[in-house]
Amino acid sequence: MLRTVVSRLLPRLNRLSVCHYSAAAIPAPNTQPEIHYNKLFINNQWQDAANKKTFPTINPATGEVICEVAEADKKDVDKAVKAARDAFRLGSPWRLMDASHRGLLLHRLADAIERDSAYLAELETLDNGKPYAISYSVDLPTVVKCLRYYAGWADKWEGKTIPIDGNYFCYTRHEPVGVCGQIIPWNFPLLMLAWKLGPALATGNTVVMKVAEQTPLTALYVASLIKEVGFPEGVVNILPGMGPTAGAAIAGHMDVDKVAFTGSTEVGHLIQQAAGKTNLKRVTLELGGKSPNIILSDADMEYAVEQSHFALFFNQGQCCCAGSRTYVQADIYDEFVERSVERAKKRVVGNPFDLKTEQGPQVDQEQFNKILGYISSGKKEGAKLMCGGEVAADRGYFIQPTVFGDVKDNMTIAREEIFGPVMQIFKFKSLEEVLTRANDTQYGLAAAVFTKDLDKANYISNGLRAGTVWINCYDVFGAQAPFGGYKASGNGRELGEYGLENYTEVKTVTIKVPQKNS
Repeated sequence: MLRTVVSRLLPRLNRLSVCHYSAAAIPAPNTQPEIHYNKLFINNQWQDAANKKTFPTINPATGEVICEVAEADKKDVDKAVKAARDAFRLGSPWRLMDASHRGLLLHRLADAIERDSAYLAELETLDNGKPYAISYSVDLPTVVKCLRYYAGWADKWEGKTIPIDGNYFCYTRHEPVGVCGQIIPWNFPLLMLAWKLGPALATGNTVVMKVAEQTPLTALYVASLIKEVGFPEGVVNILPGMGPTAGAAIAGHMDVDKVAFTGSTEVGHLIQQAAGKTNLKRVTLELGGKSPNIILSDADMEYAVEQSHFALFFNQGQCCCAGSRTYVQADIYDEFVERSVERAKKRVVGNPFDLKTEQGPQVDQEQFNKILGYISSGKKEGAKLMCGGEVAADRGYFIQPTVFGDVKDNMTIAREEIFGPVMQIFKFKSLEEVLTRANDTQYGLAAAVFTKDLDKANYISNGLRAGTVWINCYDVFGAQAPFGGYKASGNGRELGEYGLENYTEVKTVTIKVPQKNS
């Protein structure tokens, strides 16, 4: 059975360009992994919150409490920022460290995560709800690749010599920004940790990271590995806590030099405002999306249906770049909808530790209720519910794979980010029409087009206002390729060489060159 399950899973994983695992490579999971760490990680030490407060982290598959976790607030953020500032001081072990050794530490961290991949995947599935097969075969390998990629950059992020006029030697230095506040979301807890830590540490910054209260456990275990592999005290500090307290304290802290945030557009506004009201710290934001996925009439139907299903339903629909507006050309619309409904009905929803499961629970009660509210809105506003739309289990936060047809652009489900397993399918006729409609959104994170016509593909990809455009594929990521959004989907880029720019200052140094006496 395991071989059958993995053979069905691997084609979708391979299209992610992140891993190639055989059936034998997926170990049987421990469904009750031991919890080793539930406190704050500050200055390489485990600490209770200053006010001794804790909060429960919940197993979304059952609704039961996994454990209590220390809850950071402003006092803890102050302590962590001081530790990070001390670690960044001129002459500290971190500042004196060779760039190549910073890279070595990142390589060692990647090795330690790879060594403990099975445990981390179990912990991720327990705390987040995503299927274990995805945690182990997609998320963990991608985390390792990201850290190794940035480890390689540590001693290669070079300045330039500049031939300015006069008798001067002019050059630039790429220097770390300083103390970086990083606030990561709950949908890809380990992956977002790697996306943030990799470039920040490769370029010599120190970090105070606030992890999502819904999914704190894997980040805290990685904190133990950070200490194990030899990062100096204070270089990385990891705080579980709430957005309005710990997150806000980071965004408004006068001694934080940069904030990187991944999450909702609404919170992105608050973070940018806090930065502007305080020390004008740098801000990079990776925010929401309502990404158009455009299917032209000449597309390979079977492949386009499967990719569009994957584009929306992957990770329980909890992807900022999900293909959540599926535009289908009129002459193939009916067949595409019929096939998409058939595929959604076959999607396996259930226990995330079961290797045949494709879809686990939503992350928590709040998201669960929000998604059901959007489904209700779609029905009330006249979209045609083709399948799903109901709760999928008697406990936990499971929702049936849902498909709406006859969706109009002015409907709530067409305008707002649902962040759940709810597919919306629209009909269009011409390329000019679909481009106009696809761009008629506050968001601009990602988009895709499926067609056999290269000219049409180029025309549409050039016209789409989005930071990433996929052609005849979806959700293909690589640590080498930058990711980020236009408009309200954020600013700045993560991953790739571009991701380093957000974590460095460029210093110009000009030296007077004495002239030899004649």
